[in-house]
Amino acid sequence: MTSSRAQIPHAKRIVVKVGSSSVSGPNVGQIGMLVDALASAHGRGSEVILVSSGAIATGIPYLKLDSRPTDLATQQAAAAVGQNVLIFRYQESLDRYGIVAGQILLTAGDMENATHRSNAQRAMERLLGLRILPIVNENDTVATQEIRFGDNDRLAAMVSVLVHADVLVLLSDIDALYTRPPGEPGAAKIENVPFDDALSGVQFGDIGAAGVGTGGAGTKVAAAKLAAASGIPVLLAATGSVAEALSGAELGTWFEAAAL
Repeated sequence: MTSSRAQIPHAKRIVVKVGSSSVSGPNVGQIGMLVDALASAHGRGSEVILVSSGAIATGIPYLKLDSRPTDLATQQAAAAVGQNVLIFRYQESLDRYGIVAGQILLTAGDMENATHRSNAQRAMERLLGLRILPIVNENDTVATQEIRFGDNDRLAAMVSVLVHADVLVLLSDIDALYTRPPGEPGAAKIENVPFDDALSGVQFGDIGAAGVGTGGAGTKVAAAKLAAASGIPVLLAATGSVAEALSGAELGTWFEAAAL
């Protein structure tokens, strides 16, 4: 088990999750910096899986929309266009390192169906064995409101459990979890969360750019708790600090895993 931030560089299998607001719109340039960090971890021998949101957000300008659509059909259309562009941007950046990406799109129904879950696990294991970098996203084009993950933090936690990851890194616009929204007076950074800490005194605010992503601090904590319960520690950190996070720096919020 990866028991501390310092051991992240030595982790065999790492799942990294990045949100829509970090890789689309004005922040699309962060893809290169993210890929640099992933390629560095990949180069030292770690198996890396990226769970990336951003299909709908990436597709919005191509549909000539001013904001995130609210109806399912237009969300699906934006995802169909945006997923293609998003993967192209990742692969174009990965080409600098000679790394090939493999796209995996999942629905919550896939993870609840034993056969589909086994197929996804087998595919990811084979991709990792071939030194391909899997990029996972929710299959927004076919998912309906009833079977959606709701946010990719939960998807990332489920993928971590599926592939028996050594650590999950949840990237955000905010550098850590705070006792209340960081812009409010008295907000204090939480550096470590013991597994049995219910965080009952924490006031959760949103994390991420309004109108683009769907997750917040609460969804990230819930995802971290899900992974931690399966023995996978979680680091919550800022997207801009991903290189330092994967290098074992003392930053962000560390969620300790259950001792299984």
